[in-house]
Amino acid sequence: MTSYDCESILQLMTLLESTTNQFRGVLPYSQSLPRDPEQFRDILLYSLEVWRSDGLEVVWLEIPIDRAELIPVAVNEGFQFHHTGVEYLMLTLRLVQRASIPPYASHFIGAGGVVVNEASQLLVVSEKRGRRIQNPYYKLPGGALYEGEHLVEGVIREVREETGVQTRFEALICLRNLHGYRYGKSDIYFVCRLAPLSHQISKQEEEIEECLWMPLDDYMQAETVGDFNKKIVKAAIESPGLIVKEIDGYRDPDTYEIFMPQ
Repeated sequence: MTSYDCESILQLMTLLESTTNQFRGVLPYSQSLPRDPEQFRDILLYSLEVWRSDGLEVVWLEIPIDRAELIPVAVNEGFQFHHTGVEYLMLTLRLVQRASIPPYASHFIGAGGVVVNEASQLLVVSEKRGRRIQNPYYKLPGGALYEGEHLVEGVIREVREETGVQTRFEALICLRNLHGYRYGKSDIYFVCRLAPLSHQISKQEEEIEECLWMPLDDYMQAETVGDFNKKIVKAAIESPGLIVKEIDGYRDPDTYEIFMPQ
C-alpha cells in the first residue's frame, strides 16, 4: 500500500470538525471544510453516517463564498438552502425525518421619529423617490435598522442622517406590522418620540428632496398626510409611551433593550 493510499483512507475516516447545539444540531466549522469537492464529498458522507448513529438531528452547513464549489456536492447529498449572507451560504439537512428547522428571519425592522420643537413644529422630510411635484408628501424621518443595532440608537441615527438634527430618545409610541413587504417578508416599523438637541437642518442629499420644521397644525390639517400618520403624531404628543428600563437579570446593554411603561 502506498503512502498516498494510506493518506486517502485516513481522510475517508475523518469527521468534519464541528460543534453541536442544544437542539441536537451539528454545526461543521466552515473554515475547516476541505476545498477539494471530491475530498469534501467523501468526508461529508462519512460524517453524516457518524452523526446519524450519534442521534444528532440536523446539520447546519455554512459554506463560505471562497468554497462555493462545495455547494453542488452538498445539494447532491440532500442539503437544502436555508439562508445566505454576503460571504456565506447556509444549508441544512435533516438527519431525522421530523427534525425541526426554524425558518430564517421573517421581518425587516425599521424606526421613525416624531420630533417636535419648543415652537410646536414637527420635523418632516419629503423623499426624492416617489415625490409628487405639486403636492409633496411629508413623512417622519426614519428608516431601516442595521444588523445588531439597538432601536434607540437606530432611530436617532436615521433622524440625524436624513435631517442633520441631533435628538434624544424619550419613548416608544407605537409599532406597525406590515406583511408582503420586500422579498415577500414582513416589516415591523417602530415610531418613537425624540426630543431635539439641535435645530439646524442639513438634509441627506442622496435621498431627501426637502426637510423642514412644519407647524404641527399644518401637518395635522394637510390633505396630503394620511390619517394613520396624523394619529401617530397625535399619540406621540399625548401618550407617555414606553421608556427604556433595566430589569434584574437583563442588564447587559449590548444584548437587551427593554421598553416598559413609566
